[in-house]
Amino acid sequence: MKSDLLRGRAWRAVAVFAASAVVVAGCAPSQSNTGTSGGDTGKVPDTIVVGSTLPLTGSESKTGGRYKQGYELAVDEVNAAGGIDLGGKKVKVELKLLDDTSDQAKAVNLAQRLITSDNVNAFLGTYSTSLVEAQSTVAEQNQIPYVNGGGAATSIYSKGYKWVFGTLATVENLATTEMQWIDQQQKAGTLPKPAKIAIVWENTSHGKDFRKGIQDFAQASSGNFQVSVDESFALDGKDFSAVLNKVKAANVDLFMVDAHLPDFITMHRQYLSSGMCNKVETYGARGTEADARKALGQEGVNYILSAVWWNKQLGNSGLNKTFVESFKKKYGTDPEWYQAVSYEAARALFTAMGNAKSVDKTKVRDALSSLEMDSILPGGKLSFPAAKGGQADYPFVVQQNLPDGTSPIIFPEDVATGKGAAPNPDCKG
Repeated sequence: MKSDLLRGRAWRAVAVFAASAVVVAGCAPSQSNTGTSGGDTGKVPDTIVVGSTLPLTGSESKTGGRYKQGYELAVDEVNAAGGIDLGGKKVKVELKLLDDTSDQAKAVNLAQRLITSDNVNAFLGTYSTSLVEAQSTVAEQNQIPYVNGGGAATSIYSKGYKWVFGTLATVENLATTEMQWIDQQQKAGTLPKPAKIAIVWENTSHGKDFRKGIQDFAQASSGNFQVSVDESFALDGKDFSAVLNKVKAANVDLFMVDAHLPDFITMHRQYLSSGMCNKVETYGARGTEADARKALGQEGVNYILSAVWWNKQLGNSGLNKTFVESFKKKYGTDPEWYQAVSYEAARALFTAMGNAKSVDKTKVRDALSSLEMDSILPGGKLSFPAAKGGQADYPFVVQQNLPDGTSPIIFPEDVATGKGAAPNPDCKG
């Protein structure tokens, strides 16, 4: 049953300092007053101090705000339960969260400061592959546990690092899962054979993984899928007309894009303005966000396909139910996958500390390496397999926006809550 995927038990405010610092204190004394929060002295600290940065301003600020919500909820829950049990003493968590302004250099410099000057016990990573890729190097060099929910590119986890862990499964797997649903539609006769594909990808390791997933699937399809357009673009673009004109001229069936939220909204607005319509439209993991509907209108996002790391429809019991209810109570709205993966990153770190019964960095790192915990993520378990370089590995769910405002899960079939439409009913002719 769907509810069986998600099981286990749940973990049971914010002050803004200056323009860039947010501290979730949980009624605990500040690190500077405890004298025992950081380091690896073997002593049980008065407070566990976890460092983090997120893009709370800049181009990724909307997504950064969502990740902040996930981190905060996990901290609230563990502190409401008395804190993390470190060998018989419950210790509350303080989250020292700084704004990296969506800037790679700042994400690195602030991490260095939190780790070496503020002496935090562990680190929750930032959002966006480019920022995580740079920031995780600081954690590895300083040998501090680094858990993130914001970096999915395999390049982050293929460097042989021992201190870096990620809750996002690979973008290559995202693309493959979308192609599996598309292949199913082709076999049912609703999509042409062969189907022509346009791959449009952000010029980052994240985009390259998406591209590889589609290319590999097409190459193994015995000619059923043909890549007709293969174009990259720079992040934070303002004019996508050149690449869209190439796609339009190629008369492709499948328009498959990998883009972060700001580029998705900008590109799709221009796509709609040009009168384009393809049998399948996807922007990777983007399309269901409230920001997208607000910017593009419901008609503008109808029938967009997306594959995501979590969807609240995965079950109505156990951890999933508790998470959704707790989130709605705190924030007054439903969570999206962004909050889910950041929440699980924090829970994984807290669970590892409890398993280690210590904040000793090596012990926590080892506990993360061997972790297997009940999770809200698809499959119901979260671990960081060494074979994947510490990157979580679990199935994606494919969803599709419908005109009634819903986005049901349409694949895999065993967790589907609705049926998808292909070809796009809005396309004329």
